[in-house]
Amino acid sequence: MILLLFWMTVAGAAHAGESLAVPPYLNCHSVMGWEQAGALRDYAPDNLYEYKDGAAEGYLIYSFARMRGIDCKSGGTTLAIDVSDMTDADSAYGMFSANRDPKEPIAKIGMGAQVMPLSLLFAKGRYFVEITQTDGNPGANQAGTLKAFAAKIEPLLEGRATLPEALQWFPPENQVSVKLVPESVLGLRILKRGYVAQYDRGQAFVVQEESPEAASETMKKLRARWEGAAPAQMADEAFTVKAPYLEGLCVFRKGRYIGGYANLPKASEAAAKAGILLARIP
Repeated sequence: MILLLFWMTVAGAAHAGESLAVPPYLNCHSVMGWEQAGALRDYAPDNLYEYKDGAAEGYLIYSFARMRGIDCKSGGTTLAIDVSDMTDADSAYGMFSANRDPKEPIAKIGMGAQVMPLSLLFAKGRYFVEITQTDGNPGANQAGTLKAFAAKIEPLLEGRATLPEALQWFPPENQVSVKLVPESVLGLRILKRGYVAQYDRGQAFVVQEESPEAASETMKKLRARWEGAAPAQMADEAFTVKAPYLEGLCVFRKGRYIGGYANLPKASEAAAKAGILLARIP
């Protein structure tokens, strides 16, 4: 019993040491004139609400695994640097897309970044990074300092710096936006997670299932949802339908991918657009 307690104590101390160790990408001294203020932040899915309160759910739906962060202080200004492990690159980029201002440009840091006067967001690999002024002059422009910190952090994060492959599948013509929808694609719970591209007319989508067999089962459930679904001659299987709230809709399956086009006046037009999307999916 004494030996067991000893090993439990050692294991607990080791875990605490791992948890409290400051990772190299969280280093206030990487930019001259800044010092760490306070202790390392370390949050998991079950306690993120303690830090993010009502915003925690927005992280959890994007497969949030862990957040570590520090505050850096220079004079009367404090920057919060938080690095979240979102499990995979798609989720990290999805988190970035959900939090960026679509009216502002994307900067080339990692897979993509947005630089504002008081905040900088970027995603690389499975990581989502936020650098935000939390104290100081609200009218200041910290863009230079924010980019300096990002330049030090980005090379220390593992993973891809190129966009998720699925983003390249959507035709760029007349595209308004494209983002990862973490649940209920097109408002349909059966389509659990996928990319949706909004166009000036209609929207395209791609959902990846675990296997072709799983995708085929999903297609069966989708067809059964709407009366009047008509087979379409494309991919492994497809159908068109005039659906409530989705208007003209075409859905196809290519292997384990389910994709299509929605919100067009006619199902035939959705089918034509879906064919273009289908040809871009490897």
